[in-house]
Amino acid sequence: MPTSEHTLKQFDAELEAVRARVLQMGGLVEEQTVRAVEALGNGNTQLAARVVEDDHRVNALEVAIDEDCSTIIARRQPAASDLRMLMMVVKTITDLERIGDEAAKIARMTQLIYESDRPFVPRTTEIRRVADIALGMLRNALDAFARLDLSVAARVVRQDEQVDDAFRGIMRQLITFMMEDPRTISHAIEILFIAKAIERIGDHAKNMSEYVVYMVKGKDVRHTGVESVEREALGQR
Repeated sequence: MPTSEHTLKQFDAELEAVRARVLQMGGLVEEQTVRAVEALGNGNTQLAARVVEDDHRVNALEVAIDEDCSTIIARRQPAASDLRMLMMVVKTITDLERIGDEAAKIARMTQLIYESDRPFVPRTTEIRRVADIALGMLRNALDAFARLDLSVAARVVRQDEQVDDAFRGIMRQLITFMMEDPRTISHAIEILFIAKAIERIGDHAKNMSEYVVYMVKGKDVRHTGVESVEREALGQR
């Protein structure tokens, strides 16, 4: 009996260590995204370069956490909620790694825009507004993961609609610019790539929140629609 109790405590400690590393990775990814958006707004190409260079840190954390989960599954053979938690972790770090990729993409586009010889200063007000929403979604998704908070998870899924609507508005605006002045086409396309990267960050934050619902309720709510996620998360009928 003492041995079994000791083993159980070790297992709990291993699971908690994995959760802590996911939050560490989430903090790094959030920092990368904030820096990328800041570099775009300020035209800071040195900061953008640092975001690109630091992407390997996000990748390394994904690999390390993935290996930890594989080891725990092989050694402990978890069942029920513990197995769901590990599956949620593996999916979550994949989305976090992809958010890191999108931050690096924003940084690379920023370098292209500000290091070119074309005299063009991009309008970034709308981009920064939608980036604020996407960053809020990421923070809330990490909070929902940390506390297994279904109400916060449902809020993130709902916010994704705001990001999608804002992206479509930016795209229409950029198309208008390109039609009115063909000289803006190259930069407008670069801004469009940035807007799409931010929209994808929102998508990944939404995915992370849906995994929280799966963890707590044991039900896969992906591709079921916002109302369905809210009903499941908030216990509505």
